[in-house]
Amino acid sequence: MPLSQHEVALFEDSRARLEAIAYRLLGSASDAEDAVQDTFLRWQAADRERVETPEAWLTKVLTNLCLNQLTSARARREAYVGMWLPEPVLAGDRMLGPVDTVEQRESVSMAVLTLLERLSPNERAVYVLREAFGYPHGEIAEILDITESNCQQIYRRAKQHVAAADRTRAEVDRAAARRVVEEFLAAATSGETERLVRLLTDDAVSVGDGGGKIPAGTKPIIGALAVARFLRGLLKPTDVKRNVVGGSPSLYADVVNGAPAVVAVVADRVVGVMSLELTAEGVAAVRSQVNPDKLARFTRHWSASDHGEPVIGHW
Repeated sequence: MPLSQHEVALFEDSRARLEAIAYRLLGSASDAEDAVQDTFLRWQAADRERVETPEAWLTKVLTNLCLNQLTSARARREAYVGMWLPEPVLAGDRMLGPVDTVEQRESVSMAVLTLLERLSPNERAVYVLREAFGYPHGEIAEILDITESNCQQIYRRAKQHVAAADRTRAEVDRAAARRVVEEFLAAATSGETERLVRLLTDDAVSVGDGGGKIPAGTKPIIGALAVARFLRGLLKPTDVKRNVVGGSPSLYADVVNGAPAVVAVVADRVVGVMSLELTAEGVAAVRSQVNPDKLARFTRHWSASDHGEPVIGHW
């Protein structure tokens, strides 16, 4: 039966929330878009007269589609070239969903999205629905077809896993992000390793995701001095690096997944996003996404945004 205008409107009113749930569950904006579209097709094919609560029905269908994707994604990521990082999302993108509370902001940070990869699909679903969207355990249990007591146990277990690597991250707006990025790039390009070391925590880590398409490290670099030396070399421009990204990038500052980030742009195309995990003690992690497959949506939103002047005009 064709969808009525009212039924289309019901779905569209839920789209932003569904995208935000799917992004947190999958760590991929493009996969989240696909999952929401699949949910729409299920809605279109459903016996909608028998659906008592459309919002709950749509959430259950979406969550189970994402659980199926997570199960198959584990096998794909075992064959992934290099390290896998979540797809970055620019501030203001509705994919981020609600970010009013500390829990909601944390759930979409690069640190937590990366950590969620260690959870089982059910643990991830329970954690996201409870922590980021405030669903009661009874509703989550119904969505996942488990008991409420089992849901509570899964939530406690998931929260312990996430809390194991928890640290207080600083909140930033665009002005603060620019100050952080300016200081970071000035130190990284100064040629003085110690200057950059002072901005990092002792246990700082640097990871990169090129997806086998752009050269990136195959294992994390750990420790302030090792990270500083690596970043000095990484941020030293060479003709080889310019050839890899297709030209001489301009380096901008912005907020990505709630954190300050360096955004590298060539001819209006984002070729890299370096997210800085900022804590009270300094920059605790540098996560660089250069896989072009994970920068398509970011580039679209970047092109439509007012991103100001670059910190470095021609790298």
